[in-house]
Amino acid sequence: MKKKLVISTGAGMSAESGLSTFRDSGGLWDNYPVMDVASADGFARNPELVHEFYNKRRKELVKASPNEGHKALVELEKWYDTFVITQNVDDLHERAGSNYVLHLHGELMKIRSMRDESRVYQLDKDALETSVDTRDEHGDPVRPHIVFFQESVPNFEMAVELAEQADIFVVIGTSLVVYPAAALLNYVRKGIPVYYIDPNPAPVPPGVTVLKMRATEGVRKLVELLHP
Repeated sequence: MKKKLVISTGAGMSAESGLSTFRDSGGLWDNYPVMDVASADGFARNPELVHEFYNKRRKELVKASPNEGHKALVELEKWYDTFVITQNVDDLHERAGSNYVLHLHGELMKIRSMRDESRVYQLDKDALETSVDTRDEHGDPVRPHIVFFQESVPNFEMAVELAEQADIFVVIGTSLVVYPAAALLNYVRKGIPVYYIDPNPAPVPPGVTVLKMRATEGVRKLVELLHP
């Protein structure tokens, strides 16, 4: 029976694919006030701006490709039951071939009904743009399928279950300051091997193996370390 490998990824996972991170110098928050484009209040105040912001993000995403780090994580599925929990809203893990990806903060390539949040729609790369005038098949207005600031994280309980079940836990490309995702480390059982890959790692508890590397280099090293 394969061991369960649970991997939590943040913005640094996709940075080498050319996608802007939010908090680094020159990142998205330098150009857009966060509460204007990524909060529930901001969407209520100026939905057109929010639609425009995510339209731009989608156009960037379809031009991007999974990097070697995304691809190397797929190799681990040969030896482990591998589960990716990601804070990222891109679809690069899926495009690289990862079979199980849980998105904590939503998915950029999806929209949903504002009247029934269970109605979620996949966007086509040839029809990426939405606006306040966009309607779904039921005539309802839509919004980005994104978890805004000020909203709960609906998949967090499922992420906690995965962290609790992990036989090996890995954190990649995150500053460990975004909650609740940063709290997942607290749910990993004592004695379970934990690896943390980041070029600028945050302080972590004793016993965590820190690989001070970018995602592509760090995941290659991880594959070496976890090869049976």
